[in-house]
Amino acid sequence: MSRLLRLGILLLLVSCGGTGSAPENLDNACAIVDQRPRYLAAMQETERKWGVPVPVQMATIYQESKFIGNARTPRRYAFGFIPTGRQSSAYGYSQALDGTWDDYVASTGRFAARRNKMDDAADFLGWYMDQTERKLGISKWDAEKQYLAYHEGHAGYARGSHNEKAWLMRVANEVAHRADMYQLQLISCGKI
Repeated sequence: MSRLLRLGILLLLVSCGGTGSAPENLDNACAIVDQRPRYLAAMQETERKWGVPVPVQMATIYQESKFIGNARTPRRYAFGFIPTGRQSSAYGYSQALDGTWDDYVASTGRFAARRNKMDDAADFLGWYMDQTERKLGISKWDAEKQYLAYHEGHAGYARGSHNEKAWLMRVANEVAHRADMYQLQLISCGKI
């Protein structure tokens, strides 16, 4: 009986929005924060601490993980069927790479931080985008350029590696439009 009870509790937790499930309506910022109020609290704390606007954080997380806390990159296969690992070490809401996450932890002293926890993922985004503004002069309000620097890394962005990737330029533009959409939605429902 205790096994059955544990299974039932686990299923209940997963169905109530564990890190493996996304909010229901990802195109509506108000619906996202109504369903997951702790997301908004985490992002507002990051905005206070690092100055990165909530809509920029939300649009970046949408693009990186679709708000799935345990998101990973796809697996690679040899000969089409032998698993050989993942495309990268990106993991969690922010899809932070192992090395960049380690830099964040060392820089901030947040040794208990986890990529699959929204509080930590939002703080990581704030830290990274603050570094982007300091190193590259990109405003924290500029979702498009912040995303390009986030995707390519600071050195890659400085080299202009993004300019050779039409698909990435399109995605960054979509991130900017989503940030604008999220901002208008959050204003309309009184969340910011």
